[in-house]
Amino acid sequence: MLQPRIPVNPLPTGKPIPLNHPAPTPAASVERTAPASTPAPASASMPVVPARTTVQLTPGSALALAAGGGAVVLVVGAVLVSMLLAVAITSVSVAVCAVVLKSLINQERKH
Repeated sequence: MLQPRIPVNPLPTGKPIPLNHPAPTPAASVERTAPASTPAPASASMPVVPARTTVQLTPGSALALAAGGGAVVLVVGAVLVSMLLAVAITSVSVAVCAVVLKSLINQERKH
């Protein structure tokens, strides 16, 4: 059930063999139309679409955008501070281990 199905091709032809052979579809008749030689004239009733759309912020959406930005800044700041704290704690513990090992080696030399 979960084993891959690899098609077996005793005589390689260079053509890929699909796993699922699709049923042949009947050929549909296609009607070709001649391309228009000139574009259709623009009517006067069609509105002119501006090149760029403008985004209008309401006071509520501006407040929501500012609150979302503030939340992102707080989360990123908390992550960075926690990473800095983790590095500081690790470096302090390595320094303490170095001092303890140095004192143990010095005591060993004295005796």
